Amino acid sequence: MKKIIRTLSILAVAVAASCMPVSAQLNLKKAIGGAAKAVKAVTLTDDQMTAYVKEYIDWMDKNNPVLPDDDPYVVRLKNLTEGLTSVEGIPLNFKVYNVIDVNAFACADGSVRVFSSLMDIMSDDELLGVIGHEVGHVAHHDSKKAFKQALLTSALRDGLGATNGTVAALTDSQLGDLGEALAGATYSQKQESAADDYGYEFLKSHGKNPYAMALSFKRLKELQGEQKSSKMNQLFSSHPDLEKRIERMSKRAASEGFATE
Repeated sequence: MKKIIRTLSILAVAVAASCMPVSAQLNLKKAIGGAAKAVKAVTLTDDQMTAYVKEYIDWMDKNNPVLPDDDPYVVRLKNLTEGLTSVEGIPLNFKVYNVIDVNAFACADGSVRVFSSLMDIMSDDELLGVIGHEVGHVAHHDSKKAFKQALLTSALRDGLGATNGTVAALTDSQLGDLGEALAGATYSQKQESAADDYGYEFLKSHGKNPYAMALSFKRLKELQGEQKSSKMNQLFSSHPDLEKRIERMSKRAASEGFATE
C-alpha cells in the first residue's frame, strides 16, 4: 500500500462521507487528465506555501469520507485530544477519515487526520502516542519541508505553481501526484528521534501520560509481527528502529515517575 505521509497522504473521488461504505479505501490519485500549468516563479514564499498546504488539505477533506462530529469515532478522538489546541503557535484541528488504510498524518498547517481503521486496532493511549509523534514533525517543520519537496519535485514538476507572487491553483491530477510524492516521503533518524522527544514533552505539558509514546511503538511492533495486509506497510516503513524507540521512551517515562503499566 502506498504510504500516507504524515504530513499527509492522499486521495480522490469526491463522495460525501455518508455515502461511502465503511470499507472505503483511501484513494491516492484521481484518474483524470489535465496538463500541468506552465509557470514562471522559481521560488516559493511562506505565504505561497501556506496557500498550497491549505489547497491540499481542503482537497483531501473534500475527496475523502470525513466522519461527522456526532460519529462515535469523532467523539472518541475529540475526547482523546481535548486540550491539544496548538503547537508552536500553529492551531491544531482533527478529523477522522472513514477508510480501510491503517494510518494517521499531520500537515504543516496543523491539520491532523486519523483513519478509522487505525482507531479500530489501537487503544486511546496508543493513538495519543501516534498523534504526539506526528505533532512533533509539525513543530519541527519536517512536515512543511516534506510538503515543499513533494510540491517541487512531483505535483509541480513542470514548473512552480506561482506567478508574480500569486499561487496558481493545482489541478486534481497534480494534487494526486502530490499525494503520491508525500506518501513516499521519509524522515531521517535524527528527525524521527526529535519528533519522538517533542511528542513526549508535548503530551506531558498537556497533562497526558507521555508513556503513550512507548505504547504506540509497542503496538506498531505487534502489528509488524502480525502483518498480513499491505495496508499496514506504511506504518512500518515510516517508523524504523521500533525496539530502540520503545526502550528510550519507556526508560524516560519510568525515570520521571509516569505509570508504565
